[in-house]
Amino acid sequence: MEVSIRSLLAVALLATGLVYTAVYADDMVSFATGGYAAGLRTMEMMHIIDTNKDGKISKDEWIAFQDRVFTALDKDKSGFLEVGEVYATPTNAIAFATAAYSRGLRTKEMFGKIDANHDGKISRDEFISYQAKIFDVMDKSKKQELGIADFIVKTH
Repeated sequence: MEVSIRSLLAVALLATGLVYTAVYADDMVSFATGGYAAGLRTMEMMHIIDTNKDGKISKDEWIAFQDRVFTALDKDKSGFLEVGEVYATPTNAIAFATAAYSRGLRTKEMFGKIDANHDGKISRDEFISYQAKIFDVMDKSKKQELGIADFIVKTH
């Protein structure tokens, strides 16, 4: 009987550890979407966002990049992103980002996540606030910068 309790305990601990590892690894995906996370967390995107080329992305670099993204998507310069504006934007409209990032960002699911007050449009403040949260999710060490280990998603 004692062996089976130990076995059950070991299985439970192992399962808990696996769940914790999976949850930790998928924080970004659960906060954003899989397509957005996969399109964002690449070496190519890291190089694009890292404007001073020091191998790290500071929060200031991150916010500046996201501000540029908002401006590129805000075709009518209204200060808001509306559903039609975001979905009608061609994949290459964010010329300074990758197509995978652009596709991942411009989905109905991401629009809903970023539209905090659910009014059917995204203000610059909503967009930047959401993107700042994304940065914070990736910044596990709370250094206000992302290195390669923080930014790049390793595939198995």
